[in-house]
Amino acid sequence: MKLSIVIVNYNVSYFLEQALHSVFKALKNVEGEVFVVDNNSVDNSLEMLAEKFPQVKVIANKENVGFSRANNQAIRISTGEYVLLLNPDTLVEEDTFDKCLRFMDEHPDAGGLGVKMVNGKGEFLPESKRGIPYPSVAFFKLFGLSKLFPHSRKFGNYHLTYLDENEIHEVEVLSGAFMMLRKSVLDKIGLLDEDYFMYGEDIDLSYRVLKGGYKNYYFPETRIIHYKGESTKKGSLNYVHVFYKAMQIFAQKHFSQKNARLFNFFINLAIWFRASLAVLKRLFDRIWLPLLDFVIVYAGMFCIARYWDFNILSARDSAFPPYYYYFIIPCYILIWLLAVLLCKGYRRPVQMPNVNKGILAGTVAILLVYALLPETLRFSRAVTLFGAMWTAISLNLIRYILRKLPSKGMVTGAQETRRVLVVGDDEEASRVLGLVRMMDDKCSFAGIATTQEGSGDGTPIVGSIEHLSELLSLYRVNEVIFCAKNVSSEQIIDWMSHLQDSQIEFRIAPEDSHFVIGSNSIFSPDSLYTIPVRSLAQKSVRRRKRLFNLSMSLLLLVFLWLDIWFVRKKGQFVRNIFAVLTNSKSWVSCRQREKYGDFLSPGVLFPTDAFPSQTFSDDMVRLADDLYFRDYQPKVDMAAMWNSFGQLGRA
Repeated sequence: MKLSIVIVNYNVSYFLEQALHSVFKALKNVEGEVFVVDNNSVDNSLEMLAEKFPQVKVIANKENVGFSRANNQAIRISTGEYVLLLNPDTLVEEDTFDKCLRFMDEHPDAGGLGVKMVNGKGEFLPESKRGIPYPSVAFFKLFGLSKLFPHSRKFGNYHLTYLDENEIHEVEVLSGAFMMLRKSVLDKIGLLDEDYFMYGEDIDLSYRVLKGGYKNYYFPETRIIHYKGESTKKGSLNYVHVFYKAMQIFAQKHFSQKNARLFNFFINLAIWFRASLAVLKRLFDRIWLPLLDFVIVYAGMFCIARYWDFNILSARDSAFPPYYYYFIIPCYILIWLLAVLLCKGYRRPVQMPNVNKGILAGTVAILLVYALLPETLRFSRAVTLFGAMWTAISLNLIRYILRKLPSKGMVTGAQETRRVLVVGDDEEASRVLGLVRMMDDKCSFAGIATTQEGSGDGTPIVGSIEHLSELLSLYRVNEVIFCAKNVSSEQIIDWMSHLQDSQIEFRIAPEDSHFVIGSNSIFSPDSLYTIPVRSLAQKSVRRRKRLFNLSMSLLLLVFLWLDIWFVRKKGQFVRNIFAVLTNSKSWVSCRQREKYGDFLSPGVLFPTDAFPSQTFSDDMVRLADDLYFRDYQPKVDMAAMWNSFGQLGRA
């Protein structure tokens, strides 16, 4: 056996499936075996493996034993000349294994090998090559000097930023996301240190390879995509603690007592420093928008009150007392902002209807309190109403401006309307395009850049992959989805790297799957079109569906004298109302109901009835049923009933 590939999985079945598809393509000319060690995932990882990858050797742990121990479980029973530790949130090129194995065979001094890694946007990941975190290296990294002087051999040692990312180099530390190791070296130096639960084990193993008399190489002649899930957690206190705890283990194990104490001093200093930054950042992230609202609203109300004071009240020989400006107006603003908060107007993503609802509720509260105050404390209602108008205008204007800024996602979280281009052959691209349209109603443009010669006459086909750059500009595309069935990993990475400065979101649709991966982070579900959990298998969700059915049936019954005229088969419509009331029918249900056991009643309508103007293939009908069952939302029922109201008398 030439190569043994070990993947440790924990609740990332979507990424694992994509990784395995790419792995088996890359193993085409290599004698290899694939292990997946599952650390007690609660998603459908094991079921997916059994169904789609029966050739994989699965080790299913009953608890999360950590990264090091899980890898060791597979390494001990592996039979390959080389062992590859591979993350599940990766995608390898078709010739990655061929090139890496050839290099290892030609360099018997190589104990370990890492490759060039890019993230989900096609950007180079600096952790592809690293140095040993000696105290000075750790100090320069922790306090930002490595970023200030990336080309310095003194300050840039953590990520070896002074080395050309496109040339082969001897390096000290390889990334655990892709670490190819000679099995004979592992037999000599030992396996991964199980004192490390997560993080640090790759540094430790790389260091022991060097101490064993071998070299670690950075090999950029092949690339992988690494979605780098841990990047989204680096601001969390838990990440800070776990990561730097791993660094302390490394220092105590490999450094002298003096250096270990010095290293631990820097590490503890860094923990407090990073933890403080994390707390302050989280606090600032929560208060900066309300604080900005307060300042802008106060400035406007102050001007309104001063104008009223000098031009209206002065004509009546009256004036606002000083405390009106410094106490009453701030109280009004706090009431408005508190009402916005209670109406979820500051919840991300910010929804403007919630903001305006809060302003209206705050205005009503202020006027009610105003009416109860004694005459001496009743100031101008006109200023209050003008202030409410200014509050509504300013809060809406602030969010409109912030949405137009590059940091809009941080402010409103609102996504602009998607303009999607799917790259693949006609059949597969059409399947993925249908998937996107069904799961995303914000898609204002959807076309296909075909990989087939001579295509281009179909309505959704706008061009070929050779003209991808021009098509993106012509159709103002902001999202590209590559069909992995037709487009090679090498082509995908080439295009992502070529277009990395274009502000375009890149996604990948694995073959024969009902999801599309495109996040730069595996912890960002908004960037995944996926089939979630089997919601209607849960009693609480079925109760919610039952409540919807009862409510709609009673509403239709009360207004029967009116709504019956809009339904084609009136007698059956009445029978359907009573059938739904007695739970022998549901207003909306899956077309292939028997597939889901006894969880669903027969339906009058089906999920696809929410889109009466579209024609669905059998595959898309099955997908619609799956989506409906696994991610039930009453709004789908409402859309189906509203858009197909005339069919409510369907037998």
